[in-house]
Amino acid sequence: MGRVVGSWIAALALAFGIAGSLCLGPPGAAPAAAATTQRSSAPTVDVALVLAVDVSYSMDTEEQALQRDGYVQALVSPEFLNALKLGPNGRVLVAYVEWAGEHEQKLVLPWRLVDGPETARAVAAEIAAAPLRRVYRTSISGGLIFSAHLFEAMEYRALRKVIDVSGDGVNNQGARVDQTRDALVAQGITINGLPLMLKRPNSNSLDIEDLDQYYEDCVIGGPGAFVIAVRERAEFIQAIKTKMVLEVAGVKPPRVPLVVPVVQPPRISCTIGERIWGERWNNN
Repeated sequence: MGRVVGSWIAALALAFGIAGSLCLGPPGAAPAAAATTQRSSAPTVDVALVLAVDVSYSMDTEEQALQRDGYVQALVSPEFLNALKLGPNGRVLVAYVEWAGEHEQKLVLPWRLVDGPETARAVAAEIAAAPLRRVYRTSISGGLIFSAHLFEAMEYRALRKVIDVSGDGVNNQGARVDQTRDALVAQGITINGLPLMLKRPNSNSLDIEDLDQYYEDCVIGGPGAFVIAVRERAEFIQAIKTKMVLEVAGVKPPRVPLVVPVVQPPRISCTIGERIWGERWNNN
């Protein structure tokens, strides 16, 4: 897979140039005229990227550490730094969010500018230094809504807005994830997914076998949206690196075994997590 990523990097210089939307607010928000004027005169970044990572109790501490290390290594990788150079501005904004239940989101890293190796190392170090934590329940929709609000606070204009959501379970609390996805996509936000399928679901778990299909059909959306499923620990860091390279470069990946385009209509119920939770606990 590393050789595939390298070949993509060479091709991206020719493929880049897809026009993105300017930053908009979250659902129902109308930006003030003064804020709009300020944005229009602000410096421009190629993409504003929110890394939204699952810290629910279904993620054990080893998986959390692996997830965190994957993003840290990706930020300072040659592939990522080379992709950064391909954009018209050569700089991006990155924020790092941890999410679990409906009201359990934490901004670990507010917007940081990455424009080369030095700033990339600083951002990676800041993420690595944050303590790991675990929280109850799984609300992908809550994580998406929280992440979308961050785009209001940017001091830069962004050609594209992307939320990169990773997790190992289905939405079981909060707003419907597919409706949340649709609302954010309507605002010009692209949502990409990294479903973590390292454990096989059992009768005692709240997870599902086809988590990658759930992400494809219910979570991701927007121009060029894609899913990269992780089934083995050895794939994790490379998968994160690949996804971030594609997000920074702003192109849709070619068809390779680990990369699957968005699928509509859904092949799997987008409320399956809520149903499983209700059947297990006989409540909502």
